[in-house]
Amino acid sequence: MEKFTHPYIPTLVKDLTEGGLNRREFLRKATLLGVSAAAAYSLAGVVDPLGVAQAQDMPKGGTVRIGMRCMEIKDPHLADFAERSNVIRQVCEFLTFTGRDNITRPYLLEKWEVSEDLKTWTLHVRKDVKWRKGGRPLTADDVVWNLKRVCDPAIGSSMLGLFTGYLVQEFETGEKDDKGNPKKSSKLWADNAIEKVDDYTVRLNAFAPQIAVPEHLFHYPMFILDPQENGVFGAGANGTGPFEMTEFTVGKNAKYKPNTDYWGDGPYLDAFEFIDLGDNPGASIAAMASKQVDGLSEADAVQVNAMQGFPHVAVHNVETTQTVVARMHPTEDVFKDKRVRQAMRLAIDRNAVIQTALLGAGTPAEDHHVAPSHPEYAALPKYERNIEKAKALLAEAGYPDGFEFDMVTRPDPIWELNTAQLLAQQFKDIGVTINIKSLPSAQYWEVWTTAPFSLTAWGHRPLAIMTLSLAYRSNAAWNESGYSNPEFDSLLTQAEGILDPKERSKVMAKIEAIMQDDGPIVQPFWRVFSTVMDKKIQGFELHPSQYISAHKYAVQA
Repeated sequence: MEKFTHPYIPTLVKDLTEGGLNRREFLRKATLLGVSAAAAYSLAGVVDPLGVAQAQDMPKGGTVRIGMRCMEIKDPHLADFAERSNVIRQVCEFLTFTGRDNITRPYLLEKWEVSEDLKTWTLHVRKDVKWRKGGRPLTADDVVWNLKRVCDPAIGSSMLGLFTGYLVQEFETGEKDDKGNPKKSSKLWADNAIEKVDDYTVRLNAFAPQIAVPEHLFHYPMFILDPQENGVFGAGANGTGPFEMTEFTVGKNAKYKPNTDYWGDGPYLDAFEFIDLGDNPGASIAAMASKQVDGLSEADAVQVNAMQGFPHVAVHNVETTQTVVARMHPTEDVFKDKRVRQAMRLAIDRNAVIQTALLGAGTPAEDHHVAPSHPEYAALPKYERNIEKAKALLAEAGYPDGFEFDMVTRPDPIWELNTAQLLAQQFKDIGVTINIKSLPSAQYWEVWTTAPFSLTAWGHRPLAIMTLSLAYRSNAAWNESGYSNPEFDSLLTQAEGILDPKERSKVMAKIEAIMQDDGPIVQPFWRVFSTVMDKKIQGFELHPSQYISAHKYAVQA
């Protein structure tokens, strides 16, 4: 039996055996506190599904081609879409891995340990990992360099939004912006916030408790990069991962060959490729029909319906917290008054949007970006569409006749554009005219954080506190609306330090209420995530975050 280091583990085991804790929550808590997934599953009386998958005898050889947008990559630590992250993750890897079961496991780490107060996290780096170029070992120095780099505000990584509140603190620079407000920046709270203990051990010394460190280490841009390449990524880039990228053309493709000295399982393929099929959803259907590609990184309900009859195609679905938000900049004149934002939320018939835009493949959201499947979700009183109340709020805010405004979106995937158009139709019922500005994907990605009003898809996160810190914490890199609420920030920091989800949900109820009252978003639904893959592909498992792990795939002859 594994030696348990955290004093709360015996309590978890007791709660599980006495029925006070279900298996899912036991697994999440035990692994969070440093128990290996294998040991946690064993204590819960079930088999670790990831362990079973890895043990299978996989065929060798062949090529797999997946249709996915190939976007410009300026710096892996700035990755902000699953597509960018997927291109990089075949070459560079993460310290942890959150599986389809929402359990986070060590990856480039051998294990971690956490103090009783959740402030000190000790990370043990695997000793068998090598960089592809030169074969030198991965060490604590590499890990420390990467962690400190994403904490540098000059880099602009969204990791700042996650680390703020326990490793990073904001400070006033002494300068003022063009509006006379004090300028702020960020820095590590102490010189030893990220500490090298020895050649294979790193310690995070936080100023506040944080429960989601393992999940943070698997966030889109938290790649472990070769310090010698200083964030430069392209064909031939170094990494510890299973593949070497041999070719990369934005808007066209990304090609890979196996890393023959890879430290982990796989890869089983002779070659792997992403192919950019453009914005037209029909192109993806045609590519699957003609077997130009062997699968897609995602497929909406319309595409799935068109392809599920193809004899060589298998449909994959997964429960997820993927969503879309119509977000307003509260600093924009028309959206400054929270009554306008409230009216926009009250204008929406969520079920109608789900049935039309998603063909029913979704569930209603509640305008606070916390999903019922999140462990800390708090159920608040439901509210329905209320046109008269929305009109009254607009009138009180000085818009008795409504207003007209532009909404920025993108044409691909098509369900996003369809959602934007449906929301615009429903906003008309309260006197608000929204002009849809559908930008080519490349242009949209340049303005997604600056457009005054836009529709943005958000990927799956295993914990609500992770999404909220990325998207709504003041000054976070991915705070696309520019939302800033000190009470929200304080409650979020408080929630991040509460281990028990039931206790955390009490704070989350306050956060959710703030979002419904004051928040910057209209959130119509949670989306069921799906895709298609050729039946000859073995080892494929649809990840709720749309992550592609090609080293697990094989081709059945």
